[in-house]
Amino acid sequence: MVYSSRQHNISTSLFSKFDISSVSSKLSFSIEMTRHTAPSSSAAAATGRVYFLDIGLSTYPNPNGRIITCKPDGSDIRELVTQIKTLPDGIAVDSDRQHIYWTNMGVPSANDGSIQRCDLSGKDIVTIVPQGQTHTPKQITIAPKSQKLYWSDREGMCVMRANMDGSDIEVLYRSAPPDSDKQCTLNWCVGIAVDEETGSVFWSQKGPPRAGQGRIFRMNIEMNAGESAGRRTDVQCILEGLPEPIDLELDTASQTLYWTDRGDPPNGNTVNSVVLDANVKLRPKILVRKLHEGIGISLDLRNGRMFFGDLGGGLYSANLDGSCKNTLISEIGGVTTGIFYVE
Repeated sequence: MVYSSRQHNISTSLFSKFDISSVSSKLSFSIEMTRHTAPSSSAAAATGRVYFLDIGLSTYPNPNGRIITCKPDGSDIRELVTQIKTLPDGIAVDSDRQHIYWTNMGVPSANDGSIQRCDLSGKDIVTIVPQGQTHTPKQITIAPKSQKLYWSDREGMCVMRANMDGSDIEVLYRSAPPDSDKQCTLNWCVGIAVDEETGSVFWSQKGPPRAGQGRIFRMNIEMNAGESAGRRTDVQCILEGLPEPIDLELDTASQTLYWTDRGDPPNGNTVNSVVLDANVKLRPKILVRKLHEGIGISLDLRNGRMFFGDLGGGLYSANLDGSCKNTLISEIGGVTTGIFYVE
């Protein structure tokens, strides 16, 4: 099994009008989406499922966030969970335990983010991290060996983790004190990736829109004795001057980090990668261009491909080198956010 794994510029006043309520579950049925048939190079490449989120803004003022799944060629589209009113953003799937996890941003001006879980059919929804425990959770990922959930908290300006049941919540890193200006986008933690083999956590800090101040950081999974989340000596900025880095994904075998980036062309609205080599200067490579506010990314290492999306509602695949880009779904009927591929 492979564990793989955005940011939407909507004003706070718009978010504050949303009715934050419970979600309901719904099994698969026909959905109004525009799908493109992508050629499959092998029978193996046709296996697996892609799970992705619609944040629900297209139905404002009554947001209808959704968890959706399809085959890797964009066929067999199913809605699993609908009527999510809390702005779902990040998604991760534990296929061993048959669970889907997702983050809810809530109202960015309020401390009401949450993390929920359901089974693979969309039923048995449980809130594992309740409102008040995380401010605006974004991308989430699973560390399979330690059985931990890791996520970035945007307005919370921190990187967090917890057990798979939501217990033992920890703040691992703070980009700014909790009482700092939460609208300072330089401090917004958005994407997350974990490498348990090297003991590393990676995250993105988006920066202001179209300012070229985005950064990607690395730190150890465990902090040094005597240090705190706001005072860590192991934090390294490995990339800076990026357009607006959003979601991350890591190929641990090749030590290659992939991410989606928003911002202006030629470097923004792209999918990128960099080989993590401590002995040389890191040189990012642009793999895919011309996205409509790129977001979400997940790798299928067995078949050498990746899945990614954009805020225009698109879902795409490409080879890991960026070649053979396919539009799986040109319009999901909403706004694409988190993406997760499962073999």
